[in-house]
Formats: sequence, structure tokens, C-alpha cells
Amino acid sequence: MDQDLKDSIMGALEMVVDPELGVDIVNLGLVYDVEINEEGLLTVTMTLTSMGCPLAGTIVDQVKHAMSDLPEVKDTEVNIVFNPPWSKDMMSRYAKIALGVRD
Repeated sequence: MDQDLKDSIMGALEMVVDPELGVDIVNLGLVYDVEINEEGLLTVTMTLTSMGCPLAGTIVDQVKHAMSDLPEVKDTEVNIVFNPPWSKDMMSRYAKIALGVRD
């Protein structure tokens, strides 16, 4: 995938806000990888802040909706993984400031 398309995908994913934390999933460090095949199937590999996240379905739906505006993406599959486990160290500086997390 070229860098422009990856930047567009990541930019769209920044519009997906974790409803519990109020920060987008990219800056939270929840998105681990994005891949798109020749048919336009995008696979987003991501995690959640906790295994029992009650809003997992909502976040997956928001990811799929965010990708629907990109013409290169024909369909989106969201692969939720828990390895490696998420930690606050994965958050961007922006997310840490927004949530008041200190290093």
C-alpha cells in the first residue's frame, strides 16, 4: 500500500473516538496495522483498552463507517487482537496530555 493511502486510512481512523476515553483510537495506540488487498478489502488489526470492553461492537462499527468514505476501500474487516496487550505506553503524546497521563 502506498504511503498516501495509508495516511488517508490512518487519518480516517483518527475520526473514531473511544467513547469511554474521548480520544481517537490512533492516538490511543489501539491500531496495530492496516492492510488492503487488490480487491479493496481493508483489514484493520487493532486492540481494545481492555478485554471486556463493553463498547467493542460500537468501535468496530465506527471503524467500518469511517472507512466507507475512502474510494479505495470496498469492504473493511476489523481484527481485534490482545497480543501484544495494550498499555498506556502505546499512547501518543497528544493522548497522554488529553487524559492527564504522566510518563
